[in-house]
Amino acid sequence: MTAVLDNADRASTAGTGSDQARLASWPARAGAFAIDVLAPAGLIVTATLVAQGTSLGKWLWWAVYAGGLVLLVAVSCVNRILLPTLTGWSPGRSVFGIRVVSPAGDAGLGRLLLRDLAHLLDTAALFLGWLWPLWDSRRRTFADLLTSTEVRCVDRPESDVRRRAGALLLTLALLSGIAAGLGYLLVYRQDRAVDQARAQITEQGPRIVEQLLSYGVDSVDADFAKAQSLTTDNYRPQLVAQQDAVRKAGPTTNDYSAVSSAVLPGLTADAATMLVALQGQRGTNPQELKFITATVRVDFRKSDDHWLVDNLTVLKRPVLNGGGQ
Repeated sequence: MTAVLDNADRASTAGTGSDQARLASWPARAGAFAIDVLAPAGLIVTATLVAQGTSLGKWLWWAVYAGGLVLLVAVSCVNRILLPTLTGWSPGRSVFGIRVVSPAGDAGLGRLLLRDLAHLLDTAALFLGWLWPLWDSRRRTFADLLTSTEVRCVDRPESDVRRRAGALLLTLALLSGIAAGLGYLLVYRQDRAVDQARAQITEQGPRIVEQLLSYGVDSVDADFAKAQSLTTDNYRPQLVAQQDAVRKAGPTTNDYSAVSSAVLPGLTADAATMLVALQGQRGTNPQELKFITATVRVDFRKSDDHWLVDNLTVLKRPVLNGGGQ
């Protein structure tokens, strides 16, 4: 690398003061790069982040990432290699009135391609190569040194070329705004709905389970009907069968209270799973009431803005007065 730099510096000593003045400044080059590469990259990154925040499958995420990378490379190649070869300008360079040249004149397609590949060296050297024009006598990056190119100020193109560049920037800005709006609709609102669902199920879930499992000897029919209204069509037949078994066993009172609960991972805006620890009393004779405890796993589904029990699994069967039943 040192030999390349020394040889390039010796080759550049013939430049006149006028020629030196025509070399593009670092801010102009950075501005052109921002228009040609960073503006499209911003749109692609925004769209990718939106996709990442949605409930896509893992393979779809990788497809989005790969597609975004391919699109970024394609846009960069069009803006920095193909358009300069066909028209003499990239959108960014047309705005700042600069052009990549070689000792023989305009840099051709092959040299521009090699130059952009050589920019990997500018990046690999902790971005030092991108800053090299700040103190290099010919304002070159490492890529310029390796491909014998310079960036010079030239007369700006016709106004219609610059208008097209402005239209490109406006289009990218509008698309970025649309992507940001989709991000709000698909990600922020979804996250907000999940947060609201967590707050609702944390408050309502234990009370629903209490009403589902509690009943009184004098109000068993009303209590059972209320319990059935708290379930989905999927779980209601199973609950009715359990209630019929209770009726056959004889009248009694079952009074449960939730003492602790936890929402399990996997919560969505309309589905939740919760662990609920219960304790209470069973029996009709105040002198013979039995203390009961149980732990259940409950699946909830939201329907018409109401949370309903979709399944209930007993993890720890009721324990009566320290004995099992």
